[in-house]
Amino acid sequence: MRLNSAVGEHVNHKYPKIKMSAVRIELKHVKKPWGSFDRYTLNQRSTVKILTLKPGAVTSLQSHKQRREFWVALDKGICVEVGGRKIRLRKGSVIVVRKGQKHRLSCKGRSEARILEISSGHFSESDIVRYEDKYGRVSKEIA
Repeated sequence: MRLNSAVGEHVNHKYPKIKMSAVRIELKHVKKPWGSFDRYTLNQRSTVKILTLKPGAVTSLQSHKQRREFWVALDKGICVEVGGRKIRLRKGSVIVVRKGQKHRLSCKGRSEARILEISSGHFSESDIVRYEDKYGRVSKEIA
């Protein structure tokens, strides 16, 4: 299932191939005698983080000029806003945020919720443009 381009790419099938700037996100499921693993990148230049959101928390409404983000919901309770559209993610849901797209995350559950983030492009905290932020961190050029 793919949502309209204003939302980004929301991929519902399990192992998509997604081109992110110079990084190719190619999910591969590998079975092992002890279970399995899912590989997202192989020998690619990227920044990988796991974000943990507290119950009721919300990140800034923000965008990035120099990077794209690929998100995988690791827990239930994650809601995303991308390009003005709000989506409640299920555990395992995948979404791509393009360069320049306004986005934010929130935790609607009673416990912490995590999301895997793989960024491609130039990663720098100074690349964040904050439009709304309940913690008082709106970017100077916006305020």
